Amino acid sequence: MAYSPSSLTVTSTTRGTVKDKPNLKVEEDVSALRKAIEGLGTTEKTIIEVLTQRSNAQRQLIAKAYEKATGRKLVADLEGDTHGDFEDLLVALVTPPAVYDCHEVIKAIKGAGTTECTLTEIFASRSNRQIKAMSEAYLAETGKSMIHDLQSEVSGDYGKALLILAEGKRDESTNVDAAKAKADAKALYEAGEKKWGTDEGKFIDILCHRSIPQLRQTLVEYKNISKKTLQESIESEMSGNLEELLVAVVKCVKNVPAYLAERLFKSMKGAGTTESTLTRILVSRSEVDLLDIRAEYKKLFGYSLYSQLESEVSGSYGDTLKRLCGQD
Repeated sequence: MAYSPSSLTVTSTTRGTVKDKPNLKVEEDVSALRKAIEGLGTTEKTIIEVLTQRSNAQRQLIAKAYEKATGRKLVADLEGDTHGDFEDLLVALVTPPAVYDCHEVIKAIKGAGTTECTLTEIFASRSNRQIKAMSEAYLAETGKSMIHDLQSEVSGDYGKALLILAEGKRDESTNVDAAKAKADAKALYEAGEKKWGTDEGKFIDILCHRSIPQLRQTLVEYKNISKKTLQESIESEMSGNLEELLVAVVKCVKNVPAYLAERLFKSMKGAGTTESTLTRILVSRSEVDLLDIRAEYKKLFGYSLYSQLESEVSGSYGDTLKRLCGQD
């Protein structure tokens, strides 16, 4: 089933590192890609150049023209000519954002065991609009409802919280009700620190339904009542996947780019690099807020994201990520 192109448009946020290429010449790009793919040995440099210097909407135009010219799908040719992390990254670049998110969710829930950390990152950091587009893409790709599939994969309080977020119905009002923020902060305090045992349901209800500006005020009020931050309370009251999800929600309420900068840092720290996380964040945020993520990365860790990529990833995969990231 074809995915409707109306949802391919990306929000024109100016905080991305990748922008529309002015005076795009689709035919020239198609012929450059053909030469790079069909020649003897793949010319990876050309592929990287074309795919990282065009916006996703422009890549969709190129993919369409490529198929018209060759009778083959660009994504299939890229899969046939490259492999490993580099292949995954190129495929991600030529996939519409909502479809890419949906593929990441499918990957996280299929097979043995569910990759909760991926689901947590995606649903804590996406807007209602992104979640709705992802649900539509999921239905078009699988013929099934995303919520329905998630229900059979996640359970308990974690499942409850994740499913609320996956509905994409968070309140989007920009008005802040100070009295309500005080009342919510008090309710959270009484549901956690103040009582023996924790009322997880209260945390889930407030953190997964209220608007972002409203929750920001609630965080301030909570600190006034408790002397602890809400994040510290969640960390001392809860554990496992639920703790990670609610902490991610709180971090995203405060600052999505800082949360994602931290995820990038953790994906490169320690033994081995978690390439899937690196690919997902750099591709999915390259037209949204990667400039802000870079700035937060530097602020939090004292060196640039680009320099960290330089020392952690190599080859064509590393070159592509560095092109997406850009030097700061």
